[in-house]
Amino acid sequence: MKRSEINQVIKEMERMIRDHGFYLPPFCNWTPEEWQTKSHEYDEIRDNMLGWDITDFGSGDFNRCGLSLITLRNGNQHDPKYKKVYAEKLLYMRESMVCPMHFHWFKSEDIINRGGGSLLIKVCNDDGNGGLSPDPVTVNSDGRSYQAPAGASIRLEPGESITIWPHQYHEFRVLPGTGSVLIGEVSQCNDDNTDNRFYEPTGRFPEIEEDEPPYRLLCNEYPPAE
Repeated sequence: MKRSEINQVIKEMERMIRDHGFYLPPFCNWTPEEWQTKSHEYDEIRDNMLGWDITDFGSGDFNRCGLSLITLRNGNQHDPKYKKVYAEKLLYMRESMVCPMHFHWFKSEDIINRGGGSLLIKVCNDDGNGGLSPDPVTVNSDGRSYQAPAGASIRLEPGESITIWPHQYHEFRVLPGTGSVLIGEVSQCNDDNTDNRFYEPTGRFPEIEEDEPPYRLLCNEYPPAE
């Protein structure tokens, strides 16, 4: 991805967040220059990859296959120094985008439509070998539990949510014609390095072409503390 494209989508997501009355933690607004001054007091942000995360999943076409995320809070599955057992994210999708089919080995999560258009979550069970099971999927959504056919798309309007369990494949997209969507995620601790299993091979963190200075640093770009 070009840095200019990353900068543009961050500013776009910031506008969407403001329009929906959501407020971000201070570290989400730090400039690259401010990051140079941050001591070990902020190691929780560095170690647990809090902050901005923009990815095209290695597709080379962010507007078709991509996702904009902010990790607002997170524990750490691998470091007992961090006791927090949960995570929270904010995600943003344009109408044209898809987040590819994947599951998590460990974490369960609630995906919430925080505002904007209609969000479609395609669901399918893992067959035990990384494939897609033809068996019906148990859907847990806002206190309702029911069975849906494998590959069904669950539609979430603003305020609605779905629980995604470990080994439950899921794919995000936006219903065409309804507008971009702001998405919440509340989950167990998040680990994007080891806990994602994509149905088709993908990249996770993009290679960046530096065509302009960064507006915000991404969560894997923080300078070490002095």
